[in-house]
Order: sequence, then structure tokens, then C-alpha cells
Amino acid sequence: MPKMKTHSGASKRFKVTGTGKIMRRRANRQHLFEHKSSRVTRRLYNEVQLRPADVREIRKLLGR
Repeated sequence: MPKMKTHSGASKRFKVTGTGKIMRRRANRQHLFEHKSSRVTRRLYNEVQLRPADVREIRKLLGR
């Protein structure tokens, strides 16, 4: 059986922590900052944990 390849799009978007959580970036942080308040853009800095409903599928894409 050949090795399973990691989905390259998923590997760019998701990171797995040392404890096994899958982290993702928040949406709306790419452009059009003029009409977004500083409070909103600061809130979007941090990565957040992936929802439990999505974890199984993303783990499969990451080959874990």
C-alpha cells in the first residue's frame, strides 16, 4: 500500500498542536481593513481551535 499524501491545501490552512488540537486562522483578515474597526481586526489576530464537527475530516486530509 503506498503512503498517503497530505492534502497540500489543508496543510497550509491548519496546524496541529503538540496536544493534538487542530488550529485554524479566522476569516476576514485578508483585505478591506478600512471599514473594519481596530477592535475587530485585533479580535481576528489569533488562531482558534477547529470545531469538533470538522475535526474528523481535516485529520484525514492531514494524514493523521
